[in-house]
Amino acid sequence: MWLKVDVGPEPFEMAAEERLLREQAGDAGALVAFQGMVRACDHAHPLAALHLEHYPGLTESEIARIAQEAGRRWPITACRVVHRVGRLEPGEGIVLVLTASPHRRASFAAAEYLMDYLKTEAPFWKREEFADGSHQWVEARHSDSEARQRWESA
Repeated sequence: MWLKVDVGPEPFEMAAEERLLREQAGDAGALVAFQGMVRACDHAHPLAALHLEHYPGLTESEIARIAQEAGRRWPITACRVVHRVGRLEPGEGIVLVLTASPHRRASFAAAEYLMDYLKTEAPFWKREEFADGSHQWVEARHSDSEARQRWESA
């Protein structure tokens, strides 16, 4: 399986990332793309920005480990993960997961698996900055942990 993981502050261009994946995907019959974006309001306060921090090197290796596990579970021919860090405003892309495989079910399952594990296992720290100047650290959501746990028995 071809795999490329990048973590950094630069915006990604979905079309360019898809072209790169297709060049590496071999005889894939399916490509699944997921793009996560910063939401403007999850609380009573409008969000001004989301700040993401990480440990360079460690974060990339953990994401690669998760992607390699997806490759062991499904016949993925190529996988691309881009995760942004730094200050991100509402509407900006925060994460991109692309998976390619011979068949759609494997691509969908692998992409969903990756996102469930990225939300719970990848070492990122998120701080919300609100329009009124206040801020708070984002706690892990129980629903994200439940989503990840379903893969443990699968």
